[in-house]
Amino acid sequence: MKILVISAASLFLSLGGAAVAQTTTVVVPGEVKTYVEKQDTPSVTFEGDVAVGTALPDTVEIHTIPDQPDYGYVVVNKKRVLVNPKTRTVIEVIK
Repeated sequence: MKILVISAASLFLSLGGAAVAQTTTVVVPGEVKTYVEKQDTPSVTFEGDVAVGTALPDTVEIHTIPDQPDYGYVVVNKKRVLVNPKTRTVIEVIK
């Protein structure tokens, strides 16, 4: 019985930790969004949904943002997308 209770508690805690990790939000500086919105960059086609957390393939060129090494951008399926250039994951889809 103790083993069952300990196992259930471990499972609950591990799932709770995963839920907390998924709710992390990134606060993007306003000047980053302003810069990206002003760029005249051609759109690339990407199969599938482009959402926060999506990893972009190496074939998609990520553009740099001056003085902002933690952010990159790309226009995908006619949507401006902020990307972490190190992991290639989408941080935010700009409306």
